[in-house]
Amino acid sequence: MEDKDLIAEISSIRNIMDRSTKFISLSGLSGVMAGIYALVGAWLAYKLLYVTDDSFIVRGYYRLLEERLILIAMAVLFLSVLTGVLLTLRKAGKKGQSVWNQTSQSLLLNGALPLATGGVFCGIMLLRGHYEVIAPCTLIFYGLALVAASKYTFGDVKWLGIFDIALGLLAAVFPGYGLFFWAFGFGVLHILYGTIMHFKYDR
Repeated sequence: MEDKDLIAEISSIRNIMDRSTKFISLSGLSGVMAGIYALVGAWLAYKLLYVTDDSFIVRGYYRLLEERLILIAMAVLFLSVLTGVLLTLRKAGKKGQSVWNQTSQSLLLNGALPLATGGVFCGIMLLRGHYEVIAPCTLIFYGLALVAASKYTFGDVKWLGIFDIALGLLAAVFPGYGLFFWAFGFGVLHILYGTIMHFKYDR
């Protein structure tokens, strides 16, 4: 009986330590929604970039990015961030947890550097006309941001980052199919990750 009480006490202490050192208010549903937004955005981009016959024939590696593609990307980013913030606030509210604290600040700071660096680098590549590296770089730098931030949240985030980095490297090997790798990394993987997170932590 004493052993069971000791184990329960140790488990309780561990949960308290996790709450103080890890941001655990991330919502799995926000990952699912971000994945859906990404797939919709990728489908719209596909309609602009690829021929509309029965085959997946690329019009060209270096097709100029139209303003509509940039608008699609910005819409996906905006909706993903907005949904993530709202669902995280809802989850934290239900559990009586604070969203803005030392742990969440550390998470954002660690993830912000590779994410901001990647954003600036992709912007430079866009201005210089190196369109073929945009999809690989977004995946790689986003993956690096997740790995860096994972220290302050669920460990599952690290694996999502690693898979995105791997997909980004593959996309660099096959530059004509970056959109498909992008859709898989930001769309399919996010839906899988969000579903796992939801059933593992949100219920």
